[in-house]
Amino acid sequence: MADPKTNQEISLATLRDTDRDRYLACLLSPEDKRGALAALYAFNAELARIRDLVHEPLPGEIRMQYWRDLLEGNARGSTEANPLAAALLSTVEAHRLPRQTLVNMTEARIFDLYDDPMESRTSLEGYAGETASALIQLAGLILSPEAAMNCADAAGHAGVAQAISGMLLLMPLHRRRGQLYIPLEILKATGLDRETFLAGADKPRISAAIEAFAGLGRDHLAKARAAAIPPSVLPAFLPATLAEPVLVKAQKRGAAVLEVSLQEPQWRRQLRMAFAGMRKKI
Repeated sequence: MADPKTNQEISLATLRDTDRDRYLACLLSPEDKRGALAALYAFNAELARIRDLVHEPLPGEIRMQYWRDLLEGNARGSTEANPLAAALLSTVEAHRLPRQTLVNMTEARIFDLYDDPMESRTSLEGYAGETASALIQLAGLILSPEAAMNCADAAGHAGVAQAISGMLLLMPLHRRRGQLYIPLEILKATGLDRETFLAGADKPRISAAIEAFAGLGRDHLAKARAAAIPPSVLPAFLPATLAEPVLVKAQKRGAAVLEVSLQEPQWRRQLRMAFAGMRKKI
């Protein structure tokens, strides 16, 4: 039987392949917290990539149900065959992480399996709150429970900014799938509907919608930065430091975001997080 430390080491190795940015965030965290953070982040990466692994929503929902059952104590059989699951459960127990928050994260990710529209900014912020924001807050609880409780608002805003930047990064892929995360109310305000946006022909209005979407992300990032984030939980926020260059480039490039990647080279992203860690601010 693998011990919890071994399962966490497997999680860290897996994270290196599935989420390189959060892998680096683990390495920039206190050594005694890295395994638990890796278990949490590897779980998030598993949820995020389900859409890429299935061709229909139903198999994706079955995969989501596995994680819900695991967290709710309804899983059948042992977790020995899945070191990521075993590492997650040991991390939840050791750090008293709220299971319902993790269940909510799983349920929110069901949205990714379908091509339904995001209706409003409130819907978008709710989705980001239960995914990216919750992940920051949970990581903070691993790093320092007391400090994490005092920066919940900052985690909320940072998560929305990070989620929007991720949606902009993946926009070419999402468009090929017929997926769109820009809220319909933003599209309507710029004279577009979902089909017209995905068609990609009306460049001026598409650029206006993307500028507004990225602007919403920058507003949330500014609010996160205005908060006092204790150094003890700063590593939980480090991946959010990568949002700003994506949001800025999206506003400048407009409709080109549908075709061109906004991703910075890995070495530059590593430097951004490392410098943020040294400055003690996002």
